[in-house]
Amino acid sequence: MMDLQHGSLFLKTPKIVADKDYSVTANSRIVVVTAGVRQQEGESRLNLVQRNVNIFKHIVPQIVRYSPDCIIIVVSNPVDVLTYVTWKLSGLPKHRVIGSGTNLDSARFRFLMADKLGIHPSSFNGWILGEHGDTSVPVWSGTNVAGVNLQTLNPDIGTDADEENWKETHKMVVDSAYEVIKLKGYTNWAIGLSVADLTESLMRNMNRIHPVSTMVEGMYGISDEVYLSLPCVLNNGGVASVINMTLTDDEVAQLQDSANTLWDIQKDLQDI
Repeated sequence: MMDLQHGSLFLKTPKIVADKDYSVTANSRIVVVTAGVRQQEGESRLNLVQRNVNIFKHIVPQIVRYSPDCIIIVVSNPVDVLTYVTWKLSGLPKHRVIGSGTNLDSARFRFLMADKLGIHPSSFNGWILGEHGDTSVPVWSGTNVAGVNLQTLNPDIGTDADEENWKETHKMVVDSAYEVIKLKGYTNWAIGLSVADLTESLMRNMNRIHPVSTMVEGMYGISDEVYLSLPCVLNNGGVASVINMTLTDDEVAQLQDSANTLWDIQKDLQDI
């Protein structure tokens, strides 16, 4: 805390506090949860789950006790399962419990694709949906630059038949966190910037669209209670609406597989 306080001169934040007593968080508008055991090198996000569930059972009730009207952003991994756990433990409506989801995956995707195309990431449009993890879904049918659809130019994009091997870009997205963890032991800068981006949309009531983890039961043929990333309109009430993207049959099937992967973990969770 002291290190941050010493930088107060350079911030617009009037007060920085830290405490083990949750009462210091009273009446928060947004609560960002990053607590949890650290992901080890080579460890799947889903392997983290039960250890972090036990931590969340202590954290979430205290958050809601002191800030019953807050919006919760869950960042801890595996983020989709822990967002579901937070929703269950908090008793808050689903639109006020959000996971950071694939906001970062999509940013990684846009950077890598744009880098290969020789343009700025903001000029490439593309989405990663589903799980923030190994079963994430690249929406190749929606990739475009200035309205020019890449799948129209290359019908095989993202498939094994693609001679340009764009599929490798999605693999790099999936492997990104593992690679950073291998190099320095943890990830922090990109996920921090991603969550700051989400927080800005919520605090400033911007109605911007982000791929974040939200309750998807009843969408795209998914019948289980799972949180997955879909394009969501975010404002000061939380998730205002979910965009019904036009996906190919294969992309829908991948999204359903992503949901099944998470449900197989969730259904065995203890004490939620």
